[in-house]
Amino acid sequence: MLIRRSVTAVALLVLTLTACGTQRGGVRDAPPESPPPSTSPPPSSGARPMCAEPAEAPTVVPSPSASSTPRTDGPQEQHGDGAPHYAENHAYRMQASMTPEKRAWGAASAELVRAELEKVRAEGGAREYGRFADERVAAALARLGCGEEHGVYIGNGYYSLHTGVVCVSGRVTKDELTTEVHGAYAEPQPGTGPCVENQGGH
Repeated sequence: MLIRRSVTAVALLVLTLTACGTQRGGVRDAPPESPPPSTSPPPSSGARPMCAEPAEAPTVVPSPSASSTPRTDGPQEQHGDGAPHYAENHAYRMQASMTPEKRAWGAASAELVRAELEKVRAEGGAREYGRFADERVAAALARLGCGEEHGVYIGNGYYSLHTGVVCVSGRVTKDELTTEVHGAYAEPQPGTGPCVENQGGH
């Protein structure tokens, strides 16, 4: 009698365990909810503080042509026909990779930077070669919370900064305003921020 009860108990236990996740009364178990999209910026490898932060999380539109691999300038070795050791010799010019999320945050930050620099241009007062005083450009970036800790570099009509996610750089003069979103350089120009391309070598 005791053995029969044990066998019956084991059989009921097996049926109970195998019945988990099946349909009951024509109602299927609801699939687990996926987490909502993140509203916080993707982490940066340098763990810099944030600046030029958009008020809302930007929409990420995956692009098959957008590369998330580091960029190097110049000819690449292909099937052994390129310059030997080109990649090694120019590794200092490599930029950090950019995911679609980082690119979207960078584009949103670049819009904020552009709006502040447009104000500088609208106020006038350009100097020689159409350049504005570095202090005016620095003040515009400071209104977005971008300062020395963000690697801000300004000179000769050029500006660059690290938003805590990616670099935003470009030119601001009386006749020109450009913005570019890119990764920080592996070895930036000495004496500048992380977003200025090295003009020399090691």
